Amino acid sequence: MYTSKRKILIPLPNTGALARKKQILLIRIAIALFVIIFIIIQLNVINYDFRQPIAAEVTTNNDTSKAILAAIPLVLHKYLKPKNNSQANNASQPSSAERYQLVNASEIQRSIEKYNEYQTIINEEIFGPLMNDSTIIVVQVHTRITYLRHLIVSLAQARDISKALLIFSHDFYDEEINELVQSIDFCKVMQIFYPFSIQMHPNEFPGTDPRDCKRDMKKEQALITKCQNAQYPDIHGHYREASFTQTKHHWWWKANRVFDQLEVTRHHTGLVLFLEEDHYVAEDFLYLLSMMQQKAFELCSKCNIMSLGTYLKTFNYYTYGNNHKKVEVTPWISSKHNMGMAINRTTWHEIKSCAKYFCSYDDYNWDWSLQHTSHQCLKKKLFAMVVRGPRVFHIGECGVHHKKNNCESNQVISKVQQVINVASKAGQLYPKNLMLTVTSVIKKQKIRKGNGGWGDRRDQLLCLNMTLVVR
Repeated sequence: MYTSKRKILIPLPNTGALARKKQILLIRIAIALFVIIFIIIQLNVINYDFRQPIAAEVTTNNDTSKAILAAIPLVLHKYLKPKNNSQANNASQPSSAERYQLVNASEIQRSIEKYNEYQTIINEEIFGPLMNDSTIIVVQVHTRITYLRHLIVSLAQARDISKALLIFSHDFYDEEINELVQSIDFCKVMQIFYPFSIQMHPNEFPGTDPRDCKRDMKKEQALITKCQNAQYPDIHGHYREASFTQTKHHWWWKANRVFDQLEVTRHHTGLVLFLEEDHYVAEDFLYLLSMMQQKAFELCSKCNIMSLGTYLKTFNYYTYGNNHKKVEVTPWISSKHNMGMAINRTTWHEIKSCAKYFCSYDDYNWDWSLQHTSHQCLKKKLFAMVVRGPRVFHIGECGVHHKKNNCESNQVISKVQQVINVASKAGQLYPKNLMLTVTSVIKKQKIRKGNGGWGDRRDQLLCLNMTLVVR
C-alpha cells in the first residue's frame, strides 16, 4: 500500500533578494506612472493652447457669428451679407417656390440658354485669359446660399486664386445666388446651368411626372396601375426620386460640359478641381495642389486623381500636426477621396470612354458610380494622391442626404477657421516639400452592391446622351 510522506517546509535564510525584487518592481511602477502622468499633462497643455479657443468661441450663435466675422478680412464681409438679414445665420433654405418667384419658367429657360450659349467670363479683362496649365475650379451649386457665401470667402483668401478660372455649375436658377457669384472680383468667373433640372421640369421627367410610380410601390401593384416606369424599379425594389437622381446627372453633365463643350477649355491641359457649395478651402490649397501635381509627375505615374479633402470626425490641433506636408498614394475610394478631387483631361477621357458603366450602374451617387467604373472598365484604375492634412473641409450640416432640425453651420465654420489659423501660425501651411507614402494594397476591394435609386431607363439614357453633345 502506497503511503505519502508529508514534506516539512524549512524556511531559507533571509538574503534580502525578495525585498530587493519588490523594491525594483515598485520603482518601475512609479516611473511608469510618472511617464503616464507627464504625457497626460502635456496633452492637456496642448488641448488648452489649441482647442480651448475653439470651444470658447462657439458658446452661442451670436458669439460664433462674431468670431467668424472677426476671422475674415473686412473687405470680404460683403460676400456674407444676404438681402434678407433673417437668413444670415441660417443655412436651412426655404423651399424652391419661396426662394424664387421673380420670373416664370419660360423666362428662366431663356436666361439659362443665354448663359450657356454666351459662356461669358467675368473679370477676364482684369486677370487676363486662362492659361493652358492654370487650375479650373468647378463648384456644384444647388440652393444653399449660406454655405456658398463662406466657400467664396475662403476662395478669396487663397494664394494664386487670381490665376484660376472659377466655374459655378447651377441646377437652380436664383437671382440672389447669381448676384453673389457675379459680385466676385478676385478671379475670373463663369456660370453654367444644368439644363435638365427639376426646377425647369417640375411635372415631367427628369422631374417628377404625376404618372410615375411612387417610390415604395410594389412592382406587382405598379404593373396593375400602369404607372409609366413600372418596369424599372431599382435593385432594392424602389422607384426613382428626382431629387436624388439630379445630383448624379448634374455632376456628369458639368464634367462633360467643362472638359468637352466650353470654348475656354478647348486647349486646356491643367487640372480641373471639383468642389461643392458646402466646402471650405485653406488658403494654400492651390499651392499644395500644384506641388502634388509635380510630385505625381516625378514619382507616381499611376496617380490620376489628386484629393485635397479628407473626412474628419473632429477638427483640432492634430488635424495638421506632422501631417501638414504628408501625401499618401492609395487606390481611390469613393467615400474617402471624393472631396476636393482634381483630374486632368487625360483621366477624364478615360472615364468618359466608360460612360455606359457610369450611367447604367444602379446607384444615385456619382462617386460610387465612378468607383464602379474604375473597377469594371478602366484599364488604368483610379489611384489617388491624398493630403493627410486636408485643404478642403466639409461645412454642410444639411443637404440631400442629411436633414436635421438644426442646420446651423456657424459652429463648424468657426472650428475650420480656427484649425486653419492655428496651422498658419504654426508654419504648417505652404510646405517647402512633400513626404510621399504609398499604401500597401493587401486585398482586392470587393465589388459593392449599389445603393439603388438609378433603375429607371430614362435616367440611364439621359446620362448617356450627355456625352454626345459637342462644342
